Amino acid sequence: METVTKEIIEKFIQKNEIRLASTHTKLCIPVIDRIYKKMSGGIKFAGIKIDDNLICDGHHRYIASLLANFQIETLQGKRTSATSVINWQSVDFVEDDWDTAAKIKILNEQDAEFNDISLEEVIELLK
Repeated sequence: METVTKEIIEKFIQKNEIRLASTHTKLCIPVIDRIYKKMSGGIKFAGIKIDDNLICDGHHRYIASLLANFQIETLQGKRTSATSVINWQSVDFVEDDWDTAAKIKILNEQDAEFNDISLEEVIELLK
C-alpha cells in the first residue's frame, strides 16, 4: 500500500473539490497516513464533527477518508467564536509525527477494539 506524502495530499486538493472546510492551519502527514492505511483496510472510525461545512473535529480522518475513498460519518459539532476558515491550499501538511510510539500503540489498541479485530491485524495494515 502506498504511503501518503505531502505531494499526494497537495495534488489531491488541487484536483478535487473538498466539500468540508478546514479550521486548522497545520495537519500531520504521518497521522493521515496511518488513518489512510487503516481505512483502506476496512477499519471503521468514529465520525467527524462539523458545523455547517466547517470541520470542528476530525481533520486528519477527513483527509484520510477522501484519499482512501472511504465514507466517514459526520456528526453535529459546534464552532467557537475563534473558529476561522482555512483554505485547504493554505494548510501546512507537516512531516513531523505528532504522535509518540505510546500514543500510536493506544490508538491501534482502540481501533482493534472498536472494530472487534486483533491488534496484530491493525498493525499489519500499517506495514
